[in-house]
Amino acid sequence: MKSIIIASTSTLHEGSYLEYLLPTLQSHFKNCKNLLFIPYARPSGISHDDYTQKVAEAFATINISVKGIHEFEDTESAIKNAEGIFTGGGNTFLLVTQLYKNKIMQLLAETVKNGTPYLGTSAGSNICGLSMQTTNDMPIIYPPSFQTLGLIPFNLNPHYLDPDLQSKHMGETRETRIKEFHAFNSIPVLGLREGSWLEVKGEKITLKGNLSARLFKQNETPIELETESDLSNLK
Repeated sequence: MKSIIIASTSTLHEGSYLEYLLPTLQSHFKNCKNLLFIPYARPSGISHDDYTQKVAEAFATINISVKGIHEFEDTESAIKNAEGIFTGGGNTFLLVTQLYKNKIMQLLAETVKNGTPYLGTSAGSNICGLSMQTTNDMPIIYPPSFQTLGLIPFNLNPHYLDPDLQSKHMGETRETRIKEFHAFNSIPVLGLREGSWLEVKGEKITLKGNLSARLFKQNETPIELETESDLSNLK
């Protein structure tokens, strides 16, 4: 049975890394002593080792040890034997490129669908949808495909921001960008605000957190979804 946490972000304002999610993660990874971390989304400024260390320090507070996938010679075996998996944030184009380059995109999807607990934040959440086409990230590298894990039957827009009505900025809003996506694609898109996440248990998908999310469908007016909304039938 699938067991997945799909979070908009890893860090809330004035909070430490993963702090707001730790109570949820303690339950989510309750049968895990060791966690496999995928740091592929980080383009620069922090090495895979340093990124993994940051994650390890957070999970140490709930007595879970962490090892980065880059520390394994055989990445396929690392995924197959993982007790739990976490893919962190960064740039989604880079993350998807690296997953395809290492030939583990399909394996990762199959492993999570078969029940290995998974956590994604930001870019690691983007890849849970059908495609990465609703990411906010710049295309710094060209991935072999936009197709991602398909763990849920719709797309995500983590870090979703509402328009600032007081702002004089005349550029496109997140809502505008998602509507542009829907000019060519019929896949629903869920705008996940900071502090919100999806809990996936088997085929049941539930919105969690303290904030609502905004749901976009092709040729329909966007709607607000409150916490505890059931998204299981969204497709």
